[in-house]
Amino acid sequence: MVATIRYEDIVKVPKALLHDHLDGGLRPATIVDLAAEVGHELPTTDPEALGRWFADAADSGSLERYLETFAHTVGVMQTAPALRRVARECALDLAADGVVYAEVRFAPEQHLERDLSLDEVVEAVLAGFAEGTAQAVEAGLTIRVGTLLTAMRHAARSQEIAELAVRHRDAGVVGFDIAGAEAGFPPTRHLDAFEYLQRENFHFTIHAGEAFGLPSIWQAIQWCGADRLGHGVRIVDDIAPDGSLGRLAAYVRDKRIPLELCPSSNVQTGAVDSIADHPIGLLRDLRFRVTVNTDNRLMSGTSMSREMSLLVETFGYGWKELQWFTINAMKSAFIPFDERLRIIDEVIKPAYAKLLA
Repeated sequence: MVATIRYEDIVKVPKALLHDHLDGGLRPATIVDLAAEVGHELPTTDPEALGRWFADAADSGSLERYLETFAHTVGVMQTAPALRRVARECALDLAADGVVYAEVRFAPEQHLERDLSLDEVVEAVLAGFAEGTAQAVEAGLTIRVGTLLTAMRHAARSQEIAELAVRHRDAGVVGFDIAGAEAGFPPTRHLDAFEYLQRENFHFTIHAGEAFGLPSIWQAIQWCGADRLGHGVRIVDDIAPDGSLGRLAAYVRDKRIPLELCPSSNVQTGAVDSIADHPIGLLRDLRFRVTVNTDNRLMSGTSMSREMSLLVETFGYGWKELQWFTINAMKSAFIPFDERLRIIDEVIKPAYAKLLA
């Protein structure tokens, strides 16, 4: 089974991506260009060497060290033209990798160093996604990009960012998120923002169960009401060696709460030791709502096709399993049901049907 699925064939099949950070997916050459414009000092100005530096620096086994690499991406994303370019290239890169639906997240509060307002930051990114999507269509590719606005969990602007997200909900912002170091910054610190979003009938996901364990997941779901779990990999701590589920794990599975799993990233940050040790195999076997994601394509040197290829190599998955992951993601998207159904029925299923036949 493994030998019949080639990487280049995986690139061609439609994929859905729910967990991808805009500031974690820049092209190294773009970082070099933008850094020169604003005078930001980089470890190296050779694009190829810079790409290797990001991967090496992120490959530390520490979430905190992993997050430090973002100083060099966020640092060059402080003007409207830069944000627009990065978003445009993001849409094009994902489309070229066969991604037909993507939710890309970023934290507007991190892009204010050169006097942009929060609204101007969001407008620039949305414009870039629109341009990239249009250029992809011209190239014969198809992609739909939804934007998630992220609040930093160590800061105190979550209510403001939540209101910002709702303000731009009809222009392309489809959801809200909190991110950053988990330890010491529980999601309940931002309860007001989550309660506001629920009153506004707005979708949100929460980074939980990555570096921190079951309490983080429990709070995200039971206190904050998250629609999805960003990572959520530590839910495995509530599963016994014989496969029986604890009450929290059973609740997550029974409620079909989507897990935004990011295999390569989880290895880099030390959440798991290797792809082979990643609980994605167990969680799939137990029929959790598992999705496959990239997290930060630059830092992990990855793509959706690479993540799926790693699962094929490691777990022996075939097209049937890859379709299952893809449809799981599309079912869990934050766009209207009829739009999700159209992509599943008209784009994803027909492509996989040919392969499965």
